[in-house]
Amino acid sequence: MSFETIRIATDDRGIATLTLAWPERHNALSAAMIAELSEAAFALGTDPTVRVVVLAAEGESFCAGADLGWMKEQFAASRAQRIEEARRLAQMLNALYTLPKPLIGRVQGQAFGGGIGLISVCDVAIAANGARFALTETRLGLIPATIGPYVVARIGHAGARRVFMSGRIFGAAEAAALGLLHAVVNAEQLDAAIELEVKPYLSTAPGAVAAAKDLLHTLGPSIDDAVIEATIARLADIWETSEAREGVAAFFDKRPPHWRK
Repeated sequence: MSFETIRIATDDRGIATLTLAWPERHNALSAAMIAELSEAAFALGTDPTVRVVVLAAEGESFCAGADLGWMKEQFAASRAQRIEEARRLAQMLNALYTLPKPLIGRVQGQAFGGGIGLISVCDVAIAANGARFALTETRLGLIPATIGPYVVARIGHAGARRVFMSGRIFGAAEAAALGLLHAVVNAEQLDAAIELEVKPYLSTAPGAVAAAKDLLHTLGPSIDDAVIEATIARLADIWETSEAREGVAAFFDKRPPHWRK
């Protein structure tokens, strides 16, 4: 497989590393990256030689949220086009969430908006000290819609109420306290910490692991087609508000929106 925005490498133990590889754009989610992540999820999920998948990123950021070019396209798009793009994003997140292999997140730098969504679909996430997080959508007059079910499933309603609406930046220690992260280590220890998380799976039966993960999803919050479609509709609705038009326009104009104090 040949990709432009991601890379896949699998070692002789069956540990696949799926790397966001657009560091010059802080690994922001573009239409191309969304499509390639969906393709990668299918390929890794159906590859019998893959035992575990590590979701990693090149450069100084894990994922800075939506790509500016993609945002500009959404700003000018019709409602139908926005719904279709939101559905592609939602389908990608769900493909990673339901991946029949353990998915371990290796996080560094900043993870904003959709970056938190990618962390939330991982089974385990470990970050380097100094990582920063934020659900920044409300700063733009938008909402964390398609990522919302996964964020709430990960950190619960109580945790989500602390960060879902405020748009504030929070650090790795708070992310761990919320349950978004499972461990925070020094940057030089990050690879060793990921290895410790991966190694036990080499002694487990791959089919049983897949079945256990599937069972786990049935026992937790329901993220079915109805929930996903509802979030897509919510996102399409919010894009049509005057606040969204003002917030996104202000962002591109590099000025504060009228509500900022």
